Amino acid sequence: MSRVFAYCRVSTADQTTQNQSLEIKTAGFAIQPRRLIEESISGSVAAKERPAFSKLLDRLEQGDILVVTKLDRLGRNAMDVRATVEHLADLGVRVHCLALGGVDLTSSSGKMTMQVIAAVAEFERDLLIERTQSGINRARAAGKRFGRPSSLNNEERVKVLAALGSGKSVAELAREFKTSRQTIMRIRECALKPS
Repeated sequence: MSRVFAYCRVSTADQTTQNQSLEIKTAGFAIQPRRLIEESISGSVAAKERPAFSKLLDRLEQGDILVVTKLDRLGRNAMDVRATVEHLADLGVRVHCLALGGVDLTSSSGKMTMQVIAAVAEFERDLLIERTQSGINRARAAGKRFGRPSSLNNEERVKVLAALGSGKSVAELAREFKTSRQTIMRIRECALKPS
């Protein structure tokens, strides 16, 4: 016989999961108190990184049913929801989402729903990459430099190269210029590279 679990999540400690558990009960699911998992944690935290949800994953067995009121209880975005549902399906756990008419996300119609979610997730990811790249290009065009600022200016770099040429050690120069040995070695390597 299948065991039925419910996962209810709120974002802050001053909120309550009572509405979610009541909605699950009203939908006809009789959840035993020990199988009602409640958690107060931000939705920005991936499902697998949530303490209560991680413990729930350890308890779930093949044939079990997990009920949630909405998809956003399961994950922070479409990609996280998809990964979570796929992981549960791999465990043999059926996932029922009340906001989607109680559809089992691991059934045929649920898989179709998950394909739509996957398409949305891919679209979200592509948009994010596109926006990030656009921002980087715009910043470069405006003259923005990326990465950590150099610990030595051009004049100091010339002095380091001259000192290296006269036989001073990397460690000695790092102490003298109050920088790391890696910085001195990087300057030396850049000078040795053919232009």
